[in-house]
Amino acid sequence: MSTTHLRTEYQRGELVETSAASDPIELFAQWFDQARAAGLRDPNAMTLASATADGQPDARIVLMKDFSDKGFVFFTNYQSRKGRQLLENPRACALFFWSELERQVRISGAVTRVSARESDEYFMQRPLEARLGAWASAQSEPIDSRQDLEARLAASRAQFDTAQGPPRPPHWGGYRLDATSLEFWQGRASRLHDRLLYTRIPGAWCRVRLCP
Repeated sequence: MSTTHLRTEYQRGELVETSAASDPIELFAQWFDQARAAGLRDPNAMTLASATADGQPDARIVLMKDFSDKGFVFFTNYQSRKGRQLLENPRACALFFWSELERQVRISGAVTRVSARESDEYFMQRPLEARLGAWASAQSEPIDSRQDLEARLAASRAQFDTAQGPPRPPHWGGYRLDATSLEFWQGRASRLHDRLLYTRIPGAWCRVRLCP
């Protein structure tokens, strides 16, 4: 099936060195604030790409919950497929795509677990049903039916004091993607897009422009 009719022309902005921050984390913060101000749904949604030990790639959408010059944080089940992959091969790439703003940010680097304290603090901020679900779901594992999943949730609800809620499961917590490179992409007319790549070198960031 032809998709020629789906072609659109990018024309919402530009990304030039004279106005782009020299620190990519600062530039990301600016773009992220603009995505939130634009009212985009889930502006913190990012495609997280990981790989097995033998290099088989995999990807899924996760939600970034924090970022700083120390990295980009997300939370998941350590025993899930991505958790196992990150244990085997602790490197990943994250991609933010804000289509309404005609922007992408691609982030690559090493991944480590956040501290137990950070995971505990975030877990206790989650809604009660989400916390119970973390106990009920053996993420990525086969299950016979939806009814079985709901039965597991009911069992978790009966197991824990619903007033206080469950503690964080030992198999659930956060990861931090420590960026060694960030590429910012701004759509431009005639497909001559702006691409600025920031690569971390000792004590600084190196910035270069890439051909679209």
